[in-house]
Amino acid sequence: MDRSRFSDIRKDILLAAAGTFFMALSTNFFYSPAELIPGGFTGLAIIIRHVFRITFGWDLPIWAGNILLNIPLILFSVKLRGFGFISRTLYASLMFSGWMLILPEIALAGDDLFIVSVIGGTLMGIGLGIVFLGKATTGGSDTLSALVQRLLPHLSVAQIYPAVDGIIILLSVWIFGLRVSMYAVITVVLSGIISDRVISGARNASLAYIVSDSYQEIGSTVMREMNRGATLLNAKGMYTGSEKPVLMIAVATRESVRLKEIVYSVDPLAFMIITDANEVRGEGFLKFTREEL
Repeated sequence: MDRSRFSDIRKDILLAAAGTFFMALSTNFFYSPAELIPGGFTGLAIIIRHVFRITFGWDLPIWAGNILLNIPLILFSVKLRGFGFISRTLYASLMFSGWMLILPEIALAGDDLFIVSVIGGTLMGIGLGIVFLGKATTGGSDTLSALVQRLLPHLSVAQIYPAVDGIIILLSVWIFGLRVSMYAVITVVLSGIISDRVISGARNASLAYIVSDSYQEIGSTVMREMNRGATLLNAKGMYTGSEKPVLMIAVATRESVRLKEIVYSVDPLAFMIITDANEVRGEGFLKFTREEL
């Protein structure tokens, strides 16, 4: 294994560990004490613990319920798609349960379901986003949805996932009542939005189109001072009918200010369009990985 590959794997392992830590914080400090369902197998584990308490007097820990629910799913996934597909999920799932075992269960928000849903949903969303950045999942709904999609190929995972979470939340209506379940909807939606922002925030880049007679100097300066490549496009002005070389440059979002400074210093009259690029892959940006294909 080359050094670059080893570095990528180490980074993914650390991201999964950090992400599951935030997820465990949201579960042990907010969801579990308030018995608010965050969807997924974590929510199902909370439901099972409640049923065991009132039926048998057993207090099944959430971390144990999470492992017990994931075991058959992971075994089935290994049989269906191989260990390579599920190895990261197995690691992240064990880390999530491990953090829940280590962290105490403290009701930081008491019985205030609004605070529980907002703060818990935010922490869960941050954790999920970081785990996804590490090219892993924590099992549960997302892995189950991927397996169901193989049986129903006309549906996408994005279509199946809300249905799986919806079934779990509907089950919570029967167990905990409608009021608690409505807050569960808030936390599921919020965590989804936050996780998406975490992912897109890490991957976002800016794409600039620059029209200037000084395109050669601008391109050379960007390559020299920013270590970014530039692509020269041939364009034609509709009004004048003249050929207009256009520079196309992709930079990290944080570098867009520096790019504007360079363009302005070379040609204050340059025509420049900067737009968001949701994802850029290639040299200097994200690498292509087999796990994401």
